[in-house]
Amino acid sequence: MKIKSMLLACVFSVTGSVAFMHAASAADATAPVSATCNDGTSYSGTSKKGACSGHKGVKEWSAPAAAAPAAEAKPAAPAAPAAPAAAAPAAGGGAGKVWVNTKTKVYHCEGNAFYGKTKEGSYMTEAEAKAAGNRADHGKACSK
Repeated sequence: MKIKSMLLACVFSVTGSVAFMHAASAADATAPVSATCNDGTSYSGTSKKGACSGHKGVKEWSAPAAAAPAAEAKPAAPAAPAAPAAAAPAAGGGAGKVWVNTKTKVYHCEGNAFYGKTKEGSYMTEAEAKAAGNRADHGKACSK
């Protein structure tokens, strides 16, 4: 009888620990994460994994807004310059520019998943990209 009680106690403590650990990791998985990439772009998401991929790595992690308890509120610091919006093109890109992957000689239009994200590349106009011997991604030119 004593052994049965001890076994049940062990099973319940392990089950409770696993449930607690699962709840804690689930909470961590949904916590907001933000960072500044080495190329100056910003990252925000729910995981540090893959942050700033294609942007030369993470320069600095930012603390989540909810990390500071409200009870310990400090006076507001001077406003920092606003970070670029997530939808903004990477530095150097923008209207009329394409991202040329210099390794593969393929250019990507603004809004494409690879726009400004490959390890080697540069921004230029579509005409400059074609003149330099680059080709459009999947044969789809950006100009309309």
